[in-house]
Amino acid sequence: MEIFKASVQYNDMTGTAAADRADFETASDWLREHEHMSDNEFLIGIKMFSGENHNKDNIDPVFVTFLITDENGLRAIGADSSEYRTKRVDVDMGLMEFMALFKRFNVSLSSNGCLEDKPFNC
Repeated sequence: MEIFKASVQYNDMTGTAAADRADFETASDWLREHEHMSDNEFLIGIKMFSGENHNKDNIDPVFVTFLITDENGLRAIGADSSEYRTKRVDVDMGLMEFMALFKRFNVSLSSNGCLEDKPFNC
């Protein structure tokens, strides 16, 4: 069983992320358009991984995992039960194509998570 949490090799910096769905083509729309998800399935998770970047011109593709479930899975998650199954869809995407799935996207990282949920002054 895999845990849904961001992690990289050394985890030098950890934090959180938040996003707003795009107004026009959401990740769910993209998945349906590319025949990865049916109308009776629901997107419940997205993970994006960027591999080793050796220079600014070498950042594509990013590796994206979409986690999808059905109505039974949604009910189990809502009941705080671990008795649900997901379908995993792995795709390579250009960074800008991935970012276009969101209206706003915010990532915060700090050394070993030292600033997580803490106020800071500048």
